[in-house]
Amino acid sequence: MRLAMISEHASPLAVLGGEDAGGQNTHVAELSTALAAAGHDVRVYTRRDSADLPGTVRMLDGVSVVHVPAGPAEPIAKDELLPYMDEFGRWLAAQWQGDNWVPEVAHAHFWMSGLAALTASELTGVPVVQTYHALGTVKRRHQGAMDTSPANRVGYERDLGRTVDRVVAQSQDEVRELIRMGVPWSRMTVIPSGVNEQNFSPVGAVAYRGDRPRILSVGRLVERKGFQDLISAMRLVPEAECVIVGGPPPEQLADDPQARRLRALAETYRVADRVCLVGAVPREEMAQWYRSADVLVAAPWYEPFGLTPLEAMACGVPVVGTAVGGLTDTIVDGLTGDLVPPRDSRALGLALRSLLDDQVRRLGYGTAALDRIRDHYSWRRAADQLTAIYAAVSGVRRPSRVVA
Repeated sequence: MRLAMISEHASPLAVLGGEDAGGQNTHVAELSTALAAAGHDVRVYTRRDSADLPGTVRMLDGVSVVHVPAGPAEPIAKDELLPYMDEFGRWLAAQWQGDNWVPEVAHAHFWMSGLAALTASELTGVPVVQTYHALGTVKRRHQGAMDTSPANRVGYERDLGRTVDRVVAQSQDEVRELIRMGVPWSRMTVIPSGVNEQNFSPVGAVAYRGDRPRILSVGRLVERKGFQDLISAMRLVPEAECVIVGGPPPEQLADDPQARRLRALAETYRVADRVCLVGAVPREEMAQWYRSADVLVAAPWYEPFGLTPLEAMACGVPVVGTAVGGLTDTIVDGLTGDLVPPRDSRALGLALRSLLDDQVRRLGYGTAALDRIRDHYSWRRAADQLTAIYAAVSGVRRPSRVVA
């Protein structure tokens, strides 16, 4: 099938760790790769954010990345991209109407991509599948006045769910949230993200470590990821070290405000000698860091899905996570890891101390985690499930009109 991936702010070519570069970039890249391996022809459409970018980049056999001229060719925060989505969608429609390559399905990633895809769909009849990756209701609930999303985001997300041909949710928690928003359950299918089992496995090189038990945490250095709660929890695990991977490159860490705050917090709690901020690590080296850990901590205040626990589990590492969002699906409490309440550093510290003191339980969790990845979270499985969705919706093309 000819498949269009619409990912307005998250290019699969982007370097991870930036303000708006994270799990969605990885998801789109890995999913596109798996779909191409299954024989599909995939084009990823993402906004052109630099005048130096070529119009099209061949990412690999079967996958091309098309840079869409929507708005100025410069970096723009994703929460400021809404005014350019109509232009994005009209450009897609013009391309598809005048090109020999017309997608059979457009799969939109994030709500603004969905708006662009629906604009193109109205003009071309191409059916639309929607994956949100994050929901405005959840962000607003947890961030309150700090939420920088456009004021009408939630309304747009509700309308998308009622209009697109299929909604692909990533977790049962997301399904419940969408139902509360008014999106019919009958329009939804749960297909979680996957993990690249060739890149992430228990066998391979291991990052250097000393004699202390190692607690690893991975992610962008933003408050909602809960790194401050982990640093506070380190007071309850005095024998262990805490390694945080993510954020800007190592040479820029000293100037990063959040990194400075985390280091100051470690000083305040007198654990600075056991807390190490590594900074951004090349993706091809991440498995080495997972393998070096005795346990991975994923302690976000909220999390739509969360790829880092899957990557750690694929390396045979147990996970202690907060009981939020997609983590309640991926981490089986008491089997592949432990779940604790969010923003509760004492509960987190006690869970870590108990697990680090019990080698047999850690090994059992790691083994079960690896089995769970192999059974439920391969990208090939996700691609197969999505192919069935694409085939179903591609049989019903929408009425279209000529672009003005």
